[in-house]
Amino acid sequence: MTNQFNSRAAGLFGTGEGPAHERIVLTTCAKSGLQSIIAVYNTTLGPAFGGCRYWTYAHEADALLDALRLSQGMAYKNALADLPFGGGKAVILRTAGQTDRSQLFRAFGRAVESLDGLYITAEDVGTTVGDMRAAQTETRYISGMPRDGGFGGNPSPKTAYGVFVGIEAAVQYVLGRSSLAGVTVAVQGLGSVGWDLCQQLSDAGAKLIVSDVDGTKVALARDRFGAHPVAPSEIVGVEADVFAPCALGAVITPTVAEQCRFRIVAGGANNQLATLEEGDTLHRRGIFFAPDFLINAGGIISCAREYLGGSDEATVMGEVAGIRERLLQLARRVEQTGEAPARAAVNWAQEKIERASMTRK
Repeated sequence: MTNQFNSRAAGLFGTGEGPAHERIVLTTCAKSGLQSIIAVYNTTLGPAFGGCRYWTYAHEADALLDALRLSQGMAYKNALADLPFGGGKAVILRTAGQTDRSQLFRAFGRAVESLDGLYITAEDVGTTVGDMRAAQTETRYISGMPRDGGFGGNPSPKTAYGVFVGIEAAVQYVLGRSSLAGVTVAVQGLGSVGWDLCQQLSDAGAKLIVSDVDGTKVALARDRFGAHPVAPSEIVGVEADVFAPCALGAVITPTVAEQCRFRIVAGGANNQLATLEEGDTLHRRGIFFAPDFLINAGGIISCAREYLGGSDEATVMGEVAGIRERLLQLARRVEQTGEAPARAAVNWAQEKIERASMTRK
């Protein structure tokens, strides 16, 4: 299998691994300053579902690659979570000319609406409930919204809980421990997911090492959780039982994969591996990688159930808790095939998509 996210192999229509994307939509709006990319990777399982990222990119090509990678990852995530949705993602390029945020996201909402349900959006890095409320004035195809008298709202706590149970499963499998008490976890990034994860890990008795570009958050984590703070540039080099990347992607570079001192890599960030080869390196070194698109699925499970309706908090939390057994199931596949966990998870997701495709035919 070729690299999952190899920027040198990526082009206008796909990441270079697997089939090309079904649709890539570029939208601009002079009045609002909108520059957005909506990438739809695959809709075999249903409409493409994935959040909207609002970010500053050095080059437009970087934004396209991010959208391609994220949407492909969402297809794998939704497939492994057994959700009736395909994979899609949107990115909005942050620019100085975007002075009215509400106007910006209303324009984005119109872009989503124009696809007539092919793509369903939600919050992601850089976006807020307020942004999604603005988009919701222009489109029906949106989730992750607080709802009076019904289940819904910010999906980040569900993402954090899924990562937490994934770490529990990985610790059980790799370290043979039934508890996180005394387990050292290095958490990179103290945003919504990273912070909630730290709270759950601390409550379970784990010892925390933390980093973030926001020093105020680091100081607060030190005071609240007794966490040991390190600089953002140092977190990948510390010694810990578990490394939990909860910032942006591609943190596991070739150098990190060869030199890191972790037993387990399991976090909330998307696309943690620079390429699948880094997953192979970790596997060769005896480091277990819990694929991000498997264990960080709590947020999309929450958004999907909200969108479909008829769910409640307890039911959704129970479904998110199923990530624990799914990770152990992946570990058994790794033992049977000898593949690195990242490759085994990609193949597992592709099998589910292909099986659905054959059933439809």
